[in-house]
Amino acid sequence: MRYSLRFKIALFLTIAITLTIVLYWTLNRSFLQSYYVYSKKQVLTETYTELQSYLSGYYEDELSEDQVAQLDRMEVEYNVKIYLINDLELTSWFGTKYDTYMIYPWLVRLGSKGTDMANSVEDREYSRVKDSIRDSIQAYTYPMLTTPGISNVQVLESYDYYGIYSQYDSILESNYIDLYGNLDNGYQIFVRANIESIQESVKISNQFLAYIGIVTILLGSLIAYLFSSRFTKPIIRLSTIAKRMSELDFEVKYKITSKDEIGELGNSINNLSERLENTISELKAANAELKIDIEKKVEIDEMRKDFLSNVTHELKTPIALIQGYAEGLKDNISDDQESRDFYCDVIIDEAVKMNQMVKKLLSLNQIEHGNNQLEIQRFDICEVITSVINATEILRKQNDICIHFEQEEPIYVWADEYMIEEVITNYMSNAINHASGAKIIEIKTIKIDNDLIRIAVFNTGDPIPEEDIDNVWVKFYKVDKARTREYGGNGIGLSIVKAIMDSHSMKYGVKNHETGVEFWIELDASNK
Repeated sequence: MRYSLRFKIALFLTIAITLTIVLYWTLNRSFLQSYYVYSKKQVLTETYTELQSYLSGYYEDELSEDQVAQLDRMEVEYNVKIYLINDLELTSWFGTKYDTYMIYPWLVRLGSKGTDMANSVEDREYSRVKDSIRDSIQAYTYPMLTTPGISNVQVLESYDYYGIYSQYDSILESNYIDLYGNLDNGYQIFVRANIESIQESVKISNQFLAYIGIVTILLGSLIAYLFSSRFTKPIIRLSTIAKRMSELDFEVKYKITSKDEIGELGNSINNLSERLENTISELKAANAELKIDIEKKVEIDEMRKDFLSNVTHELKTPIALIQGYAEGLKDNISDDQESRDFYCDVIIDEAVKMNQMVKKLLSLNQIEHGNNQLEIQRFDICEVITSVINATEILRKQNDICIHFEQEEPIYVWADEYMIEEVITNYMSNAINHASGAKIIEIKTIKIDNDLIRIAVFNTGDPIPEEDIDNVWVKFYKVDKARTREYGGNGIGLSIVKAIMDSHSMKYGVKNHETGVEFWIELDASNK
């Protein structure tokens, strides 16, 4: 960052202040004196107009005291010098003649040579004023004789009753603006305004403005630099927030302290931060779901491969046996009837096992894919357990297994009765096939709370290895493959239990005891 925004703002304000002061100084130097002259001409015109109005209809030879006082006030108000001249008509033995007198501010007879006596007036000022009046009268009466650069009187404006002139007083070496004209009552008026002071005022004003301008520029630059931080700090803060947003950090927010454009920008940044956070969260959730879907797909593909492999493996042995014994029968390997009956029994047994496995796989597939609709109803679980016990009586007796189940009162649960009977049957078959040692099977109903009942099926025997205990619910998984093949198991029964309990959204599990293994399920036993 070559130049900061704070530096640019301070530089811009400094340049603006400098240009403003330079422009003001230039205008002041170039036009102030001209404007002052213009203003003085307006003042002279207003003075003439007011005197014309004030003395209209007054034809006396001299002014009254009140009139003199009014003219004094006008001089102070307009900052000018007023002179009134009156031509008197005199009658004597020799006839009528005219004589000229200045009746304000003095009573003075104006002679042609300027040597007449004055009453209470300084001779030098009187003489100087008389000469100026003479030159103005000449310029007013004979303007063609006024030549710029030669005459000390220059005509500025000329009208029917008065004219305005610039005049240089060689005695005082001063410049004046004068007005000479006639009033309606016959008086002549001469009004003078000094403009010599304006030149010095312009010079002093320009010098003062230059000094003040330098101080103002320096002080203004410092103030601009300090004040610009009020604008740059929020922008720097917003830049920091935007940078953190680019790093996916949406915790920081802009604190809005004003309702200007920066405040609106901060509010927009906050809204953008929230929306980005929500959008990224949604994308992450969608990405996580997609990842899970991909993992599930991979898992399903692996399960499909394992399923095909397991089904192929499970069907390979019975198919081989059926094929082998069928070929033996066809080739009359054994002529006696007993051998042929044995061959047929083997074929039938293997076909039954294959049929049972296919039925279980179809049932498991329907449950896992939701094709088998649940028929939830309220029934007595003790009655279902008793029915399963009775159905497996022959098998238990063949294996010398003793069973314990003591429950006289009915226990009602909410579930699909047919599926729960399938679960109890699988648990019972699993317990019968794995019972060893004391060969005892114990079925318990344990009340967890008013809404749940646990049914546990325990059998004595060897515990399940810890590394296998979570895999017993996987299709075709066999802890003891030799023993499973001995009783014709295919590793599907517990998978069916898992699918049924998942479809009921109820818990199930297995745990080892010192003397055996316990499988359990939980069912809804509420009265509602």
